[in-house]
Amino acid sequence: MKISVSGLIRSAGMAAMLAGILFIVIQPLHPPDTLASVSTKAWAIIHYLTIAMALFGLTGVTGIYARQAREAGWTGLAGFVLFSFFWLATIAFTFVEAFVLPKLAADAPEFVEGYLGIFSGGASEADLGALPAAAPLAGGMYVFSGLFLGIATFRSGILPRWAGVLLAFGSISTLASSLLPHPLDRILAVPMGLALVWLGYALWSERERKLNLEPKFAG
Repeated sequence: MKISVSGLIRSAGMAAMLAGILFIVIQPLHPPDTLASVSTKAWAIIHYLTIAMALFGLTGVTGIYARQAREAGWTGLAGFVLFSFFWLATIAFTFVEAFVLPKLAADAPEFVEGYLGIFSGGASEADLGALPAAAPLAGGMYVFSGLFLGIATFRSGILPRWAGVLLAFGSISTLASSLLPHPLDRILAVPMGLALVWLGYALWSERERKLNLEPKFAG
């Protein structure tokens, strides 16, 4: 079986498109961040999809960076690394929301409400340890990852420059979340989702163009 590098990067493009689509679709469908929601089927489905989105996103940004690694420089590398950690943090937080919180809803409601408050801005009566500090850290990774990778994409000129601009804008637009009440701030995810779809499509549609990489791996 032969696996071409161009084929892998095109597959990563498809993953980026799926991540972007899910990122947009999940926002209006996300149940309220309340104790009553965590035991519902809608909560489970949305968080399963969020885990899938993060996995697609991790794959997608790997392809986006790999396609322009030489031209993206240290700025692109920094964006890629931060984006990767952001998606991993998303998987970790969402895993707890999908599989742990429903089990604790009846026996430890204060912990559940406190955990949900990390993202909705509510106060916690439970001791959550370092978790309240970890969430803003993940948010910072989101902002700087998209900004750096977007700048590198614009400067490299390998992928659509305006998609890089949209990626940078989508990341820094979350700084305006304090101006919008939760959950209306979820609308700020739309530019990032569109940027991932755009960049993913650019990767997927390149087909057999030269990728400045070794052409094939055989195995």
